[in-house]
Amino acid sequence: MSEHLLEVKHLKKSYPVYDNSGKLFAKKKHMCAVDDMSFFIEKGETYGLVGESGCGKSTTGRTIVGLNHADSGEILYNGKDLCKLSDKEFRPLRKDIQMVFQDTLSALNPRQRIGDSLSETLKIHGMTDNEKRREAVVEILKKVGLSEEHYFRFPHELSGGQVQRLGIAGALIIQPKLIVCDEPVSALDVSIQAQILNMLVELQKELGLSLLFISHDIGVVRFISDRIGVMYLGTLMEETETEELFEHPLHPYTEALFEAVPDPYIKRKELKGLSGEQPVRTEDFKGCAFYTRCPYATDRCKTERPELREVKPGHKVACHRYNND
Repeated sequence: MSEHLLEVKHLKKSYPVYDNSGKLFAKKKHMCAVDDMSFFIEKGETYGLVGESGCGKSTTGRTIVGLNHADSGEILYNGKDLCKLSDKEFRPLRKDIQMVFQDTLSALNPRQRIGDSLSETLKIHGMTDNEKRREAVVEILKKVGLSEEHYFRFPHELSGGQVQRLGIAGALIIQPKLIVCDEPVSALDVSIQAQILNMLVELQKELGLSLLFISHDIGVVRFISDRIGVMYLGTLMEETETEELFEHPLHPYTEALFEAVPDPYIKRKELKGLSGEQPVRTEDFKGCAFYTRCPYATDRCKTERPELREVKPGHKVACHRYNND
């Protein structure tokens, strides 16, 4: 098998939290935002990462692009471990790994024209000729469905859909190989979502891009992804090819996500019920991440964490119902 473009191995990222006892020197714990995540992305593939808000999807994406520092684990890009690189060593790789943010407008300078903002990115990465930079900016604007006229506009003069197109243009301008898309269409109308998704699919084929597509909307992820990882409380619950997941969901959490989607074409299983909210997962947390809300939980689930194992060809699940030793 060929080397993966990106491979994440046992990634962990935590943040300090304090108890609510009110004491001056309260005991500090750590919330495990990402806990033992492992997956890979092939060249030209779209890997969808889906789960409800707060499960650690964005933290995973931000850690991959170097905006967060991992506590432990490996992030292998073309065989090179990004976690072991200093900021100076990581800088040349930023050209290959870019990110599209959910709130693109907040990432832009409101006083800088769109053309100047994109041109500055090219200048940072070594393109010194002003005319060539202008031509490259106009070309990428047209690729994402904007026009040359938008070169002179300010960010606040764009609609929501145009702002997201601009965010994609900002990621594509330096010709990356991997783009992390963090909820890029969640704030848009359904019709605009479809336009943006279709554009991403076309650009991916044209440019040979690999995508990590992060979303809480499993219907959106189904449209664009080749494979899907279902994430809950910082870890993967299930992973397989897109249509296999929708035809034969195995994990109770995956079933619960399907129950929340008003789609008559999704094959559903009877679910006993899912209530409550995600608990805070600290270093003291034991057992399966989902046991506090799972209708099938047993005593074993409360004490023993299930491994993500392949139970069918290409289909992995972390559940004791399928991982019987």
